[in-house]
Amino acid sequence: MLNRSSSGTRWRVRPDGPDKVTGQLKYLTDMSAPDMLYGRVLRAAYPHAAIRSVRTERALALPGVEAVLTWKDVPGLNRFGIARADQPVFCEDRVRYTGDAVAAVAAATPEVAEYALQLIEVDYEPLQVLTEPDEALAEGAPQLHQEGNLLHRSEYRRGDADEAFGMCAHIVEATYRTPRQMHTYMETEGGLFVPGEDGRLTVYSPTQHGLMDRLQLARILAVPPESIRVVSSPIGGSFGGKDELNVQPYGALLARVTGKPVKIHQSRMESVRAGLKRHPMTIRMKTGADASGRILAHQVRVLADTGPYATLGAEVLNFATEHAVGSYAFGAVDAVSISVFTNNGMSGEFRGFGGNQALFALEGQMDRLAEALGMDPWEFRRINLLPPDGTGPFGQPISVTGGALKVWNALKESRLWQEREHLTESGNRPPWIQTGVGAAFVMHGAGLGYGIPDPSGGRLLLAQDGKVEVAFGFEECGQGLLATLEQMLVEMYGLDAFDLRIVIGDTDAVPDSGSSTASRVTSMMWQALKRMQKPFTERLLAAAAEAASVSAECLRIGNGGIYDIYTQKQVMTYQELAAAGKDPIRAETSFAYPVSPTTRIGAHYLYSYAAVCVRIEVNRLTGRIRLLDQFHAVAAGPVMNPQGYLGQIEGGSGMALGFTLSEDAVMEEGIYKTGNLDTYLIPTAADLTGPVEVLPIEDLPEGDEHGPRGIGEIGSVGLAPAIAAAVRQATGIWLEKLPANPALLQDASFLGRKGETV
Repeated sequence: MLNRSSSGTRWRVRPDGPDKVTGQLKYLTDMSAPDMLYGRVLRAAYPHAAIRSVRTERALALPGVEAVLTWKDVPGLNRFGIARADQPVFCEDRVRYTGDAVAAVAAATPEVAEYALQLIEVDYEPLQVLTEPDEALAEGAPQLHQEGNLLHRSEYRRGDADEAFGMCAHIVEATYRTPRQMHTYMETEGGLFVPGEDGRLTVYSPTQHGLMDRLQLARILAVPPESIRVVSSPIGGSFGGKDELNVQPYGALLARVTGKPVKIHQSRMESVRAGLKRHPMTIRMKTGADASGRILAHQVRVLADTGPYATLGAEVLNFATEHAVGSYAFGAVDAVSISVFTNNGMSGEFRGFGGNQALFALEGQMDRLAEALGMDPWEFRRINLLPPDGTGPFGQPISVTGGALKVWNALKESRLWQEREHLTESGNRPPWIQTGVGAAFVMHGAGLGYGIPDPSGGRLLLAQDGKVEVAFGFEECGQGLLATLEQMLVEMYGLDAFDLRIVIGDTDAVPDSGSSTASRVTSMMWQALKRMQKPFTERLLAAAAEAASVSAECLRIGNGGIYDIYTQKQVMTYQELAAAGKDPIRAETSFAYPVSPTTRIGAHYLYSYAAVCVRIEVNRLTGRIRLLDQFHAVAAGPVMNPQGYLGQIEGGSGMALGFTLSEDAVMEEGIYKTGNLDTYLIPTAADLTGPVEVLPIEDLPEGDEHGPRGIGEIGSVGLAPAIAAAVRQATGIWLEKLPANPALLQDASFLGRKGETV
């Protein structure tokens, strides 16, 4: 069991930990350069409008202004987007949301740059604002893109659902609504953009995929990708929100035009206005079971608001569809999901990637059906779990781990679940404080899924100074990548942390490892190190044997250098070995994330499993919910970094608490009503004080070659449905819309009761 007091030999200080907790760490947005300019972006004045003209003369004439750019100044592709390049760098003739960029300026001071924005004259013709997906799909609605307002449609059917519903003894139907959640990272989007005398451009800007940023910027600037260097770590939080380009096109263009370093750093309000959010979804489900509790039919309708441009909206929808079908053996399935363009804020990639919305709905259906049947909700889940025969939600082959039943059993035996029957005993609580326990089951796919390029790789090199240089194209987003990588090298190779130099987040220095997303990084680092272990070790020992005139079979690598396996004495240090060698000693690997042998785009092969149990209390006078206690059983293979493992589950849970109880970036007529953290309420330390028990289930079947599965997202998925189940037990009320509305849970009947103090 992992908790905050756990200890053991595998707990180490994070390499970046001391600098972070003392505030010494310099993030990329903390950087500056001599004679640098300050960049600012002019965003749209309307959520939907035609642009009739843009006049920049007054801004250009302002002393201190060195550049004012519009779409006419983009030398290459005036578009960006990871999967579909449909978002304008600068809008030419129409704006589709208030975060759209119309112009950008570079000036000597932030104040001059801000004033210059006010001098840019834009003539708009306001157009009808589409704020609801249903409205955008209606006949006669203005079309936001040439191909229409439908971004993507995902369907999955198995069997005859209509016929199966006719055989059901119990059917439940509900409509679930989830919010537009903000990533709320500490470090808002920004960076420093430095042109070199050699014509190259160096981009210091936080991102989750430096090589993808480089590729997109090269298209915009119309230059070879190799002429751009992207330095992308460390990052002050991302959670998916910095996976897509944000300010990088503007900083890069301004630096190219002025020939000077340009710094851009968005305020929190600018980040709210232009940044990505979690997709708001409306999910309608109809699910039926026979009298014995077997689910015979499941119908799903998902409607997602993707905002004005695609980014990864289609991929999020595919993931949501997969997980709305999820981990249960439905007799017949009828799932149809659509993602729609609107004039609201940008929705995109976010930790959980559509699974959070889907599992809130799916687990709600499980609780409703169990109650209709008069069954224990956890036992109801067990009898309907997918059989352990190696098939996934879409019937695709998957890697079999047995994790589903293991986390189910772990939760059943947990202290919290055992306590749920005794909650009717009020103790010293006032009667308006009602307590409940709820649980949820999570099956979460990792990697990008079938049909989506998902490369990975790494490199080991004995450098001239004797350090073992470890290079990966991943980013340190705060998730603890450096610590996890260090611990894997120490345990797998027998090296010491002092022997290592970790190189990440620099496109000039790293191989293509793919993106730091989709719970894939730990798995891919482990796979790469396994693949390189034998060749790198053999090359080190062969070189040491030649230098020392001994047999390689008598040597081993270890802490600080090469050792004699018989005497255990050090033969030479790594520095001596590097100096003795004629050629660099290195190993490199390139491979792809494992996928299922299927034709279903986005279907996953590797899954992690979790069971979440919570205890909450509801104040029926205020309607407020308080999270008191949590238990998480997680089956994701071996634990590489206990601190990081616990941190990911706790951190994901904290983010999920906001999703469940307080966070919603409210919009009216395409305008954010929530502009800063004074009105957008994220959980604080006061909300996260209860115990958090994390039980890692590490064992994998014999012969499993995939090693640890990622857990960066799974901790954020199950809390909302578990809290909803606990609220039902406490109050008898079903939560169908998040964040939970306190007005729904208030009960004035507790006021004025005789002998009670309110």
